[in-house]
Amino acid sequence: MAVKVYGKPQAVCPQRVMHCLVEKGVPFEFVLVDIDTMEHKRPEYMEKHPFGQVPFIADGDFELFESRAIVRYFASKYADRGPNLLGRTAEERAKVEQWLDVEAITYSPCAFSIVFNLFLLPIRGLPGNKGEAVASMEKLDKILEVYEKQLARTKYLAGDEFTLADLTHIPVTRYLVEHCGLAYLLDDKPHAKAWWEDVSSRPAWKKLMSFVASGASFYAP
Repeated sequence: MAVKVYGKPQAVCPQRVMHCLVEKGVPFEFVLVDIDTMEHKRPEYMEKHPFGQVPFIADGDFELFESRAIVRYFASKYADRGPNLLGRTAEERAKVEQWLDVEAITYSPCAFSIVFNLFLLPIRGLPGNKGEAVASMEKLDKILEVYEKQLARTKYLAGDEFTLADLTHIPVTRYLVEHCGLAYLLDDKPHAKAWWEDVSSRPAWKKLMSFVASGASFYAP
């Protein structure tokens, strides 16, 4: 039975999960949850995800929510497929977890504030808070200075192999670069810029973007 991923395909967190599955060569069915009409807050969906967010997955009888927990689960379950996304030693795994925490606690909240105010609200005809966006942009620039120092030492955030530490950054960073016009924040950070060009060019990510654009419901490697 194929994995089922519930959410909106354009949303950042479901894209994290789908990207992990594509990297691992795992087929899945995508089940649309229309967050624009608040379907994720309806009682029948909240039986699956009690916090009313996306994504939610069903892998046979096993159900799970929270995108980072989901990608950890699939990276572990399919450790023998595709790239090693968790690290190969206790030390490497600890570094992966470190950068997953940085992404979740420091990077993504700041990035999402920008995307929300400069892209998501305007495409719905609503005014964004430009002051909040500018403040977040200044904060993000400082965060990226830390990334630049790390990426001057290692090719990827947790070492010299692509892992979940990198994967979880990609969806929201794409929105920053492609929809918010913030690619320039990387111009004075050559190592971070090279990292972004590398991770955003991965074949699995490109396959996912094609899948999302197609509007298809089933992905098969």
